[in-house]
Amino acid sequence: MGILNTRSKKLLAVLPLLLIMAGIWAFLTLAEEVGEGETMRFDRWAIRLVRRADNPAAAIGPEWAQEIGRDITALGGIAVLGLVVAITAGFLWQRRERAMVYLLLAASGSGLIVSMLLKALFNRTRPEVVNPLSATFTSSFPSGHSMLSAVVYLTLGTLLAESSSARGLKVYAISMAGFITFIVGLSRVYMGVHYPTDVLAGWAAGTVWALACWLILNTIKSWNRRSI
Repeated sequence: MGILNTRSKKLLAVLPLLLIMAGIWAFLTLAEEVGEGETMRFDRWAIRLVRRADNPAAAIGPEWAQEIGRDITALGGIAVLGLVVAITAGFLWQRRERAMVYLLLAASGSGLIVSMLLKALFNRTRPEVVNPLSATFTSSFPSGHSMLSAVVYLTLGTLLAESSSARGLKVYAISMAGFITFIVGLSRVYMGVHYPTDVLAGWAAGTVWALACWLILNTIKSWNRRSI
């Protein structure tokens, strides 16, 4: 049992690094394929799949489904994410969890900067095959909503998981963070403002960034413990 526990701990220690490597590979592969136009046929097919055949300007489903789509997509907007970060940071500051506050602010702030830089670098045109159901102001690749949702919600899920000793609560926190990130990305395709590959790239980049920030924090904590 002791050997199994040791192996499990080693696996958990390297798992974030493996996920980061996989995320980087996924993002670079998507970027290459998108740049060469290899994904366009799939992207157009997928985005038309969620539109009415008789009226491409309208998304499939009843009118209230479109309203739900707008509500969900707002969860990945800068305004909502900013509020979530500010409220959570204030709560953590009151609890004197300074390291968690710094991680949250650093991850979300730097994630926003990286998202804007990537958008400027690739400068992909927004989908033109359907009418968008939400306003857009930047280029398409990667999806900023998807990337920043991954950064913020996965970071929050990780912080909640670390603050609990119960395994069930840890799994719940990370699962819910992943679920919110997932539905925000889907809503961007449903609203007609992103191709699926934009969303996939956003998820990959956001996950990599959240994990990298988390690893940096834990490395700093480890150094501090050794110096005491």
